[in-house]
Amino acid sequence: MPGWIDIFIRSFVFLALLFLITKILGKKQISELSFFEYVSGITIGSIAGEAITGLEKNIYHGILAVLIFGLVTLLADILALKSKSFRDIVEGRGTVFIKDGKVLEENLKKEKYTIDELSALLRQKDIFRVADVEFAVLEPRGNLSTLLKKENRPLTPKDLNMTMPNEKEPQTVIMDGSILDEALRSAGKSRGWLSTELEKLELTLDNVFIGQVDSYGELTVDIYDDKMQTPSPTQRPLLMATLKKVQADLEIFSLGTEDEASKAMYKKNAKLVQDTIDKLTPYLTS
Repeated sequence: MPGWIDIFIRSFVFLALLFLITKILGKKQISELSFFEYVSGITIGSIAGEAITGLEKNIYHGILAVLIFGLVTLLADILALKSKSFRDIVEGRGTVFIKDGKVLEENLKKEKYTIDELSALLRQKDIFRVADVEFAVLEPRGNLSTLLKKENRPLTPKDLNMTMPNEKEPQTVIMDGSILDEALRSAGKSRGWLSTELEKLELTLDNVFIGQVDSYGELTVDIYDDKMQTPSPTQRPLLMATLKKVQADLEIFSLGTEDEASKAMYKKNAKLVQDTIDKLTPYLTS
């Protein structure tokens, strides 16, 4: 058999084999690797490369070596799930770099990091002053996890005692101008509703590159023509404006009547509408 045909066959055999091994080992092999996974991945790749190009070697020996390293890596992952001590040995443990706002120089030296490298890791998280950090730990996979001091953390709705609505996963109902019926059903909508919403936006299905239904049941779209202004949903702002107008009208009616019973009725209903506005504000303005 000519050499180029042998290489061609070996390449496809090991491509399929490595793909299968990677699928078995899981997504960790294509994410940030532990030391053991890093060494194992390099070795598997080297064996595959040698087996593909080393025509004088037996292809089955290469397949066997790749399978052995793949199975050893899989076994290590299984043992790591069952044993914390084994996991600490194979994957390592986090190292605290900053604690109570103070840099731990000894831990930096232990991991062979300089203050410049620590500063670079902090800048990747948009932190430019070490003094702003309360706690920072170097994870086993090499990324830095940080906790800002309380006064430097951004405000959240919880800090302001604000009630926020629960959000659901947006459903992509239009892609490349085609309707995705399964996503449309998951969003609890129909093709008729979708057609009506597109008419409100003065768009046709062919104009839409991607369309999504958010957790409020509104349709947002991105169209093919980037120069055109994409229409924005208006249902929630319009509903909020209508409720405020009703509440204001009831207040005016209560001031404009001399009848005490009518005045009391208008005030009562104005308060009810205002309570409704207060409850719906997080849903209609977010």
